Amino acid sequence: MNPERLAYLETAIWKAYYDRRWLAVLWLTLQLVHEQFHLSWLQAIRASYCTTRAAVAWAPVDHDVAKVRRYLARFYELAGVRDPRRVAELELRYWIVHRDLSGQPESEKGPLEDSLAELHAALFGLPVEQTRTSGIARARAADTVDEITSGRSQDVPADWAKVETYLREAYGSLT
Repeated sequence: MNPERLAYLETAIWKAYYDRRWLAVLWLTLQLVHEQFHLSWLQAIRASYCTTRAAVAWAPVDHDVAKVRRYLARFYELAGVRDPRRVAELELRYWIVHRDLSGQPESEKGPLEDSLAELHAALFGLPVEQTRTSGIARARAADTVDEITSGRSQDVPADWAKVETYLREAYGSLT
């Protein structure tokens, strides 16, 4: 796993997601999935399609949770993770908690940090104690994205750079 590359790709995916550039989301996700999960290009295309469809389904505030759940479960099955349904549930929980806590002070972000640490533990087969740093760093990245997308950012390019730095820290703590 190359933390710099994955952080770059994930930051670019978030930018494309919030701009609703779905083909860019798919293309960037394809690269990330191929590199992170070591899938063939064909497997990565199939998996990326599913996770992009989950993101598209999640984007509206009034979304179909069951549909999102199905796409996430299929994504993790195709990605070959251990216990894909559980990992999909943890991913969905992170998405829900992130949306619910958006705009809240950092002191209220414990549930977001916990959800990310648990997701990373399941995803990477590590004890949750070892993924705590990653969960906190990803939560800070999500908070920074929220600052950007809510219009509260005073320096959007600098904040996108912070997102990438937090994600590098998150991925780096897992290697």
